[in-house]
Amino acid sequence: MDKFSLKGKVALVTGSTKGLGKGIAKALGEAGAKVAVNYLNNRENAECTLRELQDQGVHAMLVRADAANKEQVQAMVEAVEEKFGSLDILVPNATPDQPQQPLENYDGDFYRKMYDFFVLSPFYLTQAVLPGMKRKGEGRIINITSEVFHCGVPEFSAYVAAKGGQIGWSRSMANELAPFGITVNTVAPGWIPTQRH
Repeated sequence: MDKFSLKGKVALVTGSTKGLGKGIAKALGEAGAKVAVNYLNNRENAECTLRELQDQGVHAMLVRADAANKEQVQAMVEAVEEKFGSLDILVPNATPDQPQQPLENYDGDFYRKMYDFFVLSPFYLTQAVLPGMKRKGEGRIINITSEVFHCGVPEFSAYVAAKGGQIGWSRSMANELAPFGITVNTVAPGWIPTQRH
């Protein structure tokens, strides 16, 4: 008997064609969930990931969208729901490059980009999936945060600040959505050597 089964569940993992996101999508799929794999730029790599998951028996679909764009997020969630049904599991994982550099080398645009990905993206995604989760009376939202906030890593201020915002937002949402049977959790991994690094 399976100790952990997600059979019949529908999951969306943003930024899931490589690295940590791909690993999360694979694990959810292997547990039985139907998985929507999200990408933005590299279609060839995305299609390769989709084939790899399907070859391993994962029921998966591919959806292109900028996870930090409200309209594209809404269209992505609608496409997933049309094919798989309303979402049960949301993992906002998409991330931009995160250069480590002194404060003097940053500008406001870069700070805003970090905020867009780590606060606005989870916000847009959660707003989009919330109606379906509330109808079901359950849902799982798992934000990928980082140890950098707790460590206060130097020369990383934009990323650290945005991750702090994401952690605070997640705590607020956990309290707000719990009465609807929707849990909001964070996973704060350490440094993971992926293709980006």
